[in-house]
Amino acid sequence: MEFRVEELDQHYGSAQVLRRVGLEIAPGECLAVLGRNGAGKTTLLKCIMGLLAPTAGRVLVDGADATAWSPNRRSRAGLAYVPQGREIFAELTVGENIEAAARAHGTHGTAAMEEAVSLFPVLREMWKRSGGALSGGQQQQLAIARALVTRPQLLILDEPTEGIQPNIVAAIGEVLRALKGRISILLVEQYLDFAIETADAFVILSRGAVVESGRAVTMTRDHLTRFIAV
Repeated sequence: MEFRVEELDQHYGSAQVLRRVGLEIAPGECLAVLGRNGAGKTTLLKCIMGLLAPTAGRVLVDGADATAWSPNRRSRAGLAYVPQGREIFAELTVGENIEAAARAHGTHGTAAMEEAVSLFPVLREMWKRSGGALSGGQQQQLAIARALVTRPQLLILDEPTEGIQPNIVAAIGEVLRALKGRISILLVEQYLDFAIETADAFVILSRGAVVESGRAVTMTRDHLTRFIAV
């Protein structure tokens, strides 16, 4: 998938949250968006998914202007979103969470469903347990697997390591690195080491604007730390 954001602005009332944000994700690569709290990262992802309407600019999917598309249409076009806080269906079982996404996208009982679950073996072990009974890390694995069931071409993740134990962070990182080359990934992340290990390129936001961007090989850890350290 070719994916690009051009000159994106977004306002909350009189406050401007995004300022002419532009980014491009190469097919099969991971782009990490970094920035301090309040930089506009989550707002950017919500505009990309159609959950918020930008006040200016465009979202382009395979060259088509998707700016006015509904979230459902963007999902059908191959975008999958794992929001901050995961937002699984806590009252449903693990299996029901997965199956709901699979049925909505026509992948129930297919290899896509089996593959998504196999990436996180703990989900099969807890198939009949309610989502609300899982640990935070297990819920994050469920949220990512539920997104992957939709067979996305672009997986969008908002701080997937937040509040998660190190062994599950490592497992999620392995999965994301294995997915690269097959799908594109847009990663918002505060855990710098995780972002460095995963990303092929970076965009840095500050006060809603892009202040730095480039390939991962050109950006040192010390350089990136300047933009996210408090």
